[in-house]
Amino acid sequence: MSHADLLVRTDCWQSAFAAQPQSHCAFYLNDPFEFAAALLAAWHAGKTVIMPGDDRPDTVRALLDVGYLLVGDLPGSLSVCPETGATMCKRQPLNLSTARLRLYTSGSQGRPEAIDKRLEQLTSEIDALQEAFGPLLAGSGMENDQPTVWATVSHQHIYGLLFLVLWPLVAGRPFGLRRLLYPEDLAACLGARASVLVSSPAHLKRLGNPPHWSEVRQHLRCVFSSGGPLPFEVSRSAAMVLGQTPVEVFGSSETGGIAWRQCASAEDSWQLFSDVQWRLHDGCLAVCSPRLPDAAWWSTSDRAEPAGIHGFRLLGRADRIVKIEEKRVSLDAMEQQLLKTPWVQEAKALLVDTPIGARVGVVAVLTPAGREQVQRGQRILLDLLRTTLASGVQAVALPRRWRFVDALPVNAQGKSPEALLRALFTAQSCAGMAAPDRPEMPAVQWLERSKTEALATLDIHSDLTVFEGHFDAAPIVPGVALLDWALALGRQCFAVPPWFVRLEVLKFVRPVQPDTVLYLALQFKPHLTNAAWRSLSFRLYAHDAATASPHEHASGRAIWSHEPGAIHV
Repeated sequence: MSHADLLVRTDCWQSAFAAQPQSHCAFYLNDPFEFAAALLAAWHAGKTVIMPGDDRPDTVRALLDVGYLLVGDLPGSLSVCPETGATMCKRQPLNLSTARLRLYTSGSQGRPEAIDKRLEQLTSEIDALQEAFGPLLAGSGMENDQPTVWATVSHQHIYGLLFLVLWPLVAGRPFGLRRLLYPEDLAACLGARASVLVSSPAHLKRLGNPPHWSEVRQHLRCVFSSGGPLPFEVSRSAAMVLGQTPVEVFGSSETGGIAWRQCASAEDSWQLFSDVQWRLHDGCLAVCSPRLPDAAWWSTSDRAEPAGIHGFRLLGRADRIVKIEEKRVSLDAMEQQLLKTPWVQEAKALLVDTPIGARVGVVAVLTPAGREQVQRGQRILLDLLRTTLASGVQAVALPRRWRFVDALPVNAQGKSPEALLRALFTAQSCAGMAAPDRPEMPAVQWLERSKTEALATLDIHSDLTVFEGHFDAAPIVPGVALLDWALALGRQCFAVPPWFVRLEVLKFVRPVQPDTVLYLALQFKPHLTNAAWRSLSFRLYAHDAATASPHEHASGRAIWSHEPGAIHV
């Protein structure tokens, strides 16, 4: 797609917006090119753009209740077909003070909050990014040597919006039109030509080892990571795989970018962007920059200490102090204590409801040593972890709920909002509740979920009923069970039409044995030849423990129809 294509699409969108009376437009467009054209058009049409963090039914209802115009891929929203023609619109330079955008925090510290941004705040951030990182991306400086920007994160949030859409548009860099969710896609796209990767800690932890990383190392110019702390071990591992040490960018939706670092050691400090000032206020970081609503200082909840001439180190969040029976407890400190043990690789602590009131719950990813302890008995591991915490936490505040998962649940931005973590502590899954002796479905852990794509892990353990009689000497999962799980979870994720039409390209490549962690990748799209049909594609695979390369197990495509009477094949 070219700059001329962008202008044509912007004209189409601007003509459509001009015919709408609403002043506020709620955007949710999966295609970043179409998003860019609609965003520019809305601003030129005098609209305020709202960027909801997701497209869940509750979110859509809330947008409709306040009278916003829905735009893009939301149900019943305004869309402009590619064939739609529009005369060339007259446009004046945008007013940086009046062009506005409203976005929402990720909810990683609680309920998402609305934040209004003026275009001048966004342009100041683009200028800071270009000043700090433009030389890293420049290459030879020739026009045709601009790298393509690819992302694992969504442009529906501030990080992806800036790094994937706005900054590339201003700098004249091409950007990829789809998110790269799988290591194989990363290897193929990043290794094709000069490239930049915009990612998150959650995605960098799951790089794996596809066979073509050597080509990626030849073409990749920079890796950005933001949205949460990047453990130094993950940074070092990513540097070995990708050939580039990730550039970590620190900031928030409220403050914009504050500082960055490219770690050579775990103790490296943060370097400020040139237009940011900082100081300590009650032990917490306070900043002043053009990204803020006004010239006043903004106090964050990040504890910090000076480091070097102009840098600082982060010491955790001050707002993660909770009270249990009037006893103050730091959730950050609890997580850090768990990470110092040989059994926990990642940990998230949060308040969950229990019959005796709010108590601490912990979601943890175990190390190999931790998984060995679970095999000896989960109670043994829980006693070890509680003993570790007891040295710094009073008994009444020790975690009462634990969930051990293969990977922390993340949203499209690679963050782990409290809502996703809290969903793991539903009444049906709480400790002490009765559970079937032989469950029919494996435990499911969602890693990614959007309107059109999803990724989950399935814990295939030996207690599943599908192994009964199939076969005693060498048990495997029946193919019909794999198909049933894929379709059931697809219907759980997407608005699948009610009428089944047929199965296509169904393949069973490799048997699934007990004690396997299966990955289920789902895609939900309109059918290419029939507007009433929808296509649900699925792929089941596992990662080889030795090489981290994928082993295919099964795949296929199910066709569903909105209209009854379709022939079932």
